[in-house]
Amino acid sequence: MLEVLEVELDVLAAPDAANGRDEAHRGVGLDHARASSGIGSGDSTARCRAVPRLLTSGPRRCLMQIGVHVPSTVAPDVTRDALLTFAREAEARDFASLWVSDHVVIPRATAGYPGGRSFPVPPDVPYLEPVAMLSALAVATTRARIGCSVFILGHRHPVAMAKMLATIDVLSGGRLICGVGVGWWRQELEILGVDFARRGRAADEALRVFKALWTEREPRFDGEFYRVADVGFEPKPVQKPHPPIWVGGNTTAALRRVVALGDGWHAMSKTPDELRASLAELRTLAEAAGRAWKTIEISMRFELSETVLADGVQAVVDRLGEYGRLGVGHTAVVFRREDPKRMLELLDLVATKIRPALAR
Repeated sequence: MLEVLEVELDVLAAPDAANGRDEAHRGVGLDHARASSGIGSGDSTARCRAVPRLLTSGPRRCLMQIGVHVPSTVAPDVTRDALLTFAREAEARDFASLWVSDHVVIPRATAGYPGGRSFPVPPDVPYLEPVAMLSALAVATTRARIGCSVFILGHRHPVAMAKMLATIDVLSGGRLICGVGVGWWRQELEILGVDFARRGRAADEALRVFKALWTEREPRFDGEFYRVADVGFEPKPVQKPHPPIWVGGNTTAALRRVVALGDGWHAMSKTPDELRASLAELRTLAEAAGRAWKTIEISMRFELSETVLADGVQAVVDRLGEYGRLGVGHTAVVFRREDPKRMLELLDLVATKIRPALAR
């Protein structure tokens, strides 16, 4: 059974205070990013005592950051200006990160969506491309981390994708979080020429290609799906050795990928019991591979739906607090709305009611 210990919980409202954690746990190199971007003015850390933290291989401070998804769809009322305003307002309210999502096409047949539900976006709704969105966010904001929850690795060739992500890291001054996954929607992947049955092996190679291109002066890779040799690759990312790679997915294969190739695990909307079981499995896999548990960042996507809100703000606080006690260090809150006014109201709700309650 995992040990529970009371420790100090930092509810971070911006990436600045996480610098020490990032360097100690991942070697991401945010000092370089801060020098390049001017990140680091002010102290937006709220502190509290006596919040339990689930430990595995020795004490570790729990640092919880709260980020939000920027809507990836364009509706009549969700315009370019509305999206950029949302991002700037989120940063002004000291949210730690801004997130986008990745779909190239939306198949009309929704079978296979996780949880047995219908996909929440109709196929005819304009769905913005995440690399382009992150480029816009990189120049529209100055402090918040930016990332995708998650990039589907089969959607883009890894050499081109490595260039895109390095460019975003440069444009943002070292604020990129590289969320990645293998994808679940067979029809979408097959339209893009991906062998669905072999997408996991191809994804593993793609991550190795990223690392070779981002860290090696003369990158080389020779795999089953991809080969790189005798080329130059610049620019390198600002963050060293590279932007943090958070692997999404809830399967054993995804957890193995976290241990082998990731800097963190990005869980997808799990219940506390589901998360507890997956964390135990992830810990077992890490121990078997000889990887220190403290080097794996735990993050989670959390959908703040009207159904969830119907139970009241305290229920949301209790749920997020439970995730924190289980070890989640970064929560990406999703608002599925097409009403800009309501989205800003929800930003205020999280900033003024939920986040302060977590810090008490």
